[in-house]
Amino acid sequence: MVNTPLFDRKILVTKRTRALPRLGEHDFLLRHAGDVLSDRLDDIKRDFPTVLQIGARDHDDFTSTIKDRAHAQHITRMDIAPAYLRAGDTHGDEEFLPFAHQSLDMVVSNLSLHSVNDLPGALIQMRRALRPDGLFLASMFGGETLYELREAMAHGEAAISGGISPRVMPFADKPQMGDLLSRAGYALPVVDSDIVTVTYDNIFKLMHDLRAMGESSIIAQRVKHFTTRRFFAAVQDYYAAHFSDPDGRIRASFEIIYLIGWAPHSSQQKPLKPGSAQTRLADALGTQEESL
Repeated sequence: MVNTPLFDRKILVTKRTRALPRLGEHDFLLRHAGDVLSDRLDDIKRDFPTVLQIGARDHDDFTSTIKDRAHAQHITRMDIAPAYLRAGDTHGDEEFLPFAHQSLDMVVSNLSLHSVNDLPGALIQMRRALRPDGLFLASMFGGETLYELREAMAHGEAAISGGISPRVMPFADKPQMGDLLSRAGYALPVVDSDIVTVTYDNIFKLMHDLRAMGESSIIAQRVKHFTTRRFFAAVQDYYAAHFSDPDGRIRASFEIIYLIGWAPHSSQQKPLKPGSAQTRLADALGTQEESL
């Protein structure tokens, strides 16, 4: 039995390459998530001499800020799409990381991992590439992303054809990512998120923005036949009726999940084993312990 990948990574490269010429006009989510990652790194008072940046779509300011705040001696940018690479960058795939065991002090990835098929495997590879006490810092789109468009498209297709096809990419949620970080062997994992809400005139403006970001659907089993105007009209009507502001503009949600994890090291804090506490909780709280 052959398992069909969820995402078509060849189409990902094609769509990211097409988006490159005008990405600077549509990279507001990359910049937002990049600023958050930079702030998180600024809170970590450590030096990370050797850094891998997975994804080269970011503005140069992001790379220079990461290098400065990590006090990095060397930072390598890696991307699956060759069009984004410059001299000194590495052509590589998150699913087949081309870096040696314990060769990096930090791995940072901004809005890239949500399009990976084998996310558990990719996280394990990154952790193995980190030296002990090395830092993994990343952002990715989360489960609430484009939930309005997903619902509107499902309703529109069901109303017209009586069925539903996958049209909007699925995204992992925070509990799933926390579990994946732990299973991949990261110590002290931290997962949180924010939601960026963007308004558009209509669904066509939204879909144009997604294409310009290089973030339109790459589902392997996506709909490939011609989509009728009737379908899009039904989607627009439902979207406007359920997810619009008083001024008539529609809302689109982008949940961005932020991840922090560390390659295990003996110096890191560890949870106490059950029964190893030296002080009773009642004593610490200054209360009387009573039997139930």
